Formats: sequence, C-alpha cells, structure tokens
Amino acid sequence: MPDRDATVEVVYALPGRQRVVRLPLRDGMTALEAVQAAGLEREFPEIAGQDLLLGIYGRRVSANQVLRSGDRVEIYRPLKFDPRDARRKAAQAQRPVKRGHS
Repeated sequence: MPDRDATVEVVYALPGRQRVVRLPLRDGMTALEAVQAAGLEREFPEIAGQDLLLGIYGRRVSANQVLRSGDRVEIYRPLKFDPRDARRKAAQAQRPVKRGHS
C-alpha cells in the first residue's frame, strides 16, 4: 500500500533566488518526472528544453532515477568555469616569484 504522506522536493537556485517545490511521491516517479511536475521549467525558462543535470542531496543521478520518499531533487546550473582550474590559478598566483641569480 502506498504511503500517502510520501513526498519529494525539487530545488532550483540562482544566485539571488531559490525555489523549493514539495510534491507527493507517486509510485515509480523519476527525478525528471518530479521536475516536470514541479513546474520549474515554466518558472525558469532558461532550463526549459535543456538536458538537465540532476542530483539528489549533492550526488549526481540520471533523469530516470526512481525516487524515494524524502528525496530532494536538485537541478544543477552549468558551471561557468572548471573549479579545478580556478584552484590551480589561485595557487599559482600565491606562489612567490622565483628570481634568477645575478
């Protein structure tokens, strides 16, 4: 018998705005179905029609991941830069400059 109190959340955030939608969990509901049911693609047109990067509590999942009660589906924005490159550049900028011997 399905749990009538079973819910999932779908989350999308921009730097100045976040939206969290709580939905009843349907048996066999996938991450993508939850996103579609939440209506966030209408509210945030920039994600409509895109191949969405999804996760559950910070762990990447496929769009067809079957959800469990309490899951929080996160819609990830594309990275503007690779964080590894940013850390590498910051580390290089902090290194002392080597001077040649005169």
